[in-house]
Amino acid sequence: MTLQMFAALALAISFTSCSKKGSSKGGSQATGWKINDKKGGFQYNDKFKKQETPPGMVAIEGGTFTMGKVEDDVMHDWNNTPNQQHVQSFYMDETEVTNMMYAEYLFWLKTVFPPDDENYKNIYTGALPDTLVWRNRLGYNETMTNNYLRHPAYGSYPVVGVNWIQASEFSKWRTDRVNEAILEREQYLKKDAKVNEVDATNTFSTEAYLASPSTARGGNEEIVFRGKKGAKGKNAKPQTTKDGKTIEPKNVFAQRSSGIILPEYRLPTEAEWEYAAVALNGIREYNIYKGKKKYPWNGQYTRSGKRAQRGDQLANFKQGKGDYGGIAGWSDDGADITNKVKSYAPNDFGLYDMAGNVAEWVQDVYRPMVDDEANDFNYFRGNVYTKNKIGEDGKVEMVTSENVKYDTLSNGKVMARNFPGQIAQVPVDENETYLRYNFSTSDNRNYRDGDKQSTRYFKFADSEDEGGDKKGSDAKRMYDSPKHQISVDSLGTMKRQFDKSSKRTTLVNDDSRVYKGGSWRDRAYWLDPASRRYYPQDMATDYIGFRCAMSKVGPKDNKKKPRG
Repeated sequence: MTLQMFAALALAISFTSCSKKGSSKGGSQATGWKINDKKGGFQYNDKFKKQETPPGMVAIEGGTFTMGKVEDDVMHDWNNTPNQQHVQSFYMDETEVTNMMYAEYLFWLKTVFPPDDENYKNIYTGALPDTLVWRNRLGYNETMTNNYLRHPAYGSYPVVGVNWIQASEFSKWRTDRVNEAILEREQYLKKDAKVNEVDATNTFSTEAYLASPSTARGGNEEIVFRGKKGAKGKNAKPQTTKDGKTIEPKNVFAQRSSGIILPEYRLPTEAEWEYAAVALNGIREYNIYKGKKKYPWNGQYTRSGKRAQRGDQLANFKQGKGDYGGIAGWSDDGADITNKVKSYAPNDFGLYDMAGNVAEWVQDVYRPMVDDEANDFNYFRGNVYTKNKIGEDGKVEMVTSENVKYDTLSNGKVMARNFPGQIAQVPVDENETYLRYNFSTSDNRNYRDGDKQSTRYFKFADSEDEGGDKKGSDAKRMYDSPKHQISVDSLGTMKRQFDKSSKRTTLVNDDSRVYKGGSWRDRAYWLDPASRRYYPQDMATDYIGFRCAMSKVGPKDNKKKPRG
């Protein structure tokens, strides 16, 4: 061995030895301090593996796809311009929300917020689906009007008669109930308190618990456990030392860093819904897509080609004029109105009824164009950013029985927009937007829409048009939709003022929401996942339902080995 080789070997041994001495095994890679030391210090779930699959959902691995590409443009509509988008991984309900699921929500609201209490009288009634959507001037549909929501025969059928706002409120409620059950399972909350010890002043809110766990559930420490060990927050008894001193257990609560609290349930974005519906993973080969998919299933036809089910329809939709389900004894799709969820085969992601049965609300505010020039990653139009309201004492302000916020919708329906026990929200202000480039306002629904660059008839004037809108840079709207006025006076009398302007020629506004997929009332064209329509967010129909989604935290997939 030469002198140079011996020196190199000695240097390598020395370096290895130093590396071992400086190793952060069992401690912080930043400081070398112990993590999760029982004596105190920084606590962190360094053994987190992956997000728990939420109840009723399946994982959708994200990817790229061509959004808005309809195979047959029989409508000659220009609101579907193909554009490339990328969607992050997420979770989605395998079925539409059913009548039974929604009835559980109504039961909880009625139990916790009794309608005969003056403070809560509009909470339960505001969440009720509109069962009158089934009525028709020249049709007898009273059976569905009276039975569809409540009768157990329709328990597994998708709920209808819910507007976009109601669907969003259901999603928020579901977030809190699921996380409440998880915290109970992990022994951070008292067992069965979610059923036996809940009332209007003692409800669980995920965000309220994370912001101020000691005051969550009305500050009831008999429900919000005090834990001796931080691992699972077990309820520990006071300990007595040898010299007779009593040591009270330290309060331990779950945090985001615990890794057990799930993100919020919500409506899927239009991009997520379309990506999940078309399910291109079924025709993927290596890193490209082989072939085309006109519907959520493979092939170009709506009928099954398999021997056992040959000729059967693969979805529940309107076959033709006056034909909603074939002739007696030989049904094409097995239904005349809606049908039980899971009555038809799932797509390649494992999602049922992504075409037919009922159309579905998505989160997005409708615009004819998807602005892929502004964004091609997790595209969504409808962001309204808020923040927790901070009181004069510097603490978050909670919603109480006295300050529940109610909205009177354009059709006169009164709905609660927050519940006691939640954190009051206010729009973000210049403290969050100053010198930012990624957003500048709280409400971004009309971003790049109706400004000088995008308004065809923009005029500099202080006069008013026929409908009362001032013509100018701050008041002119790109989409001149009707502006109906509705209010409630001090006596509870509702005042309605209908906008009769002849210049109101569109329903497109910041309160018009997209809905996707065909329904039992629709012809085959609308089964194409790329088709899109819109409807006022405070109105409901007998053919629009919804399902929930949830963002996935962590990696795109759950592969354990490094790539390459």
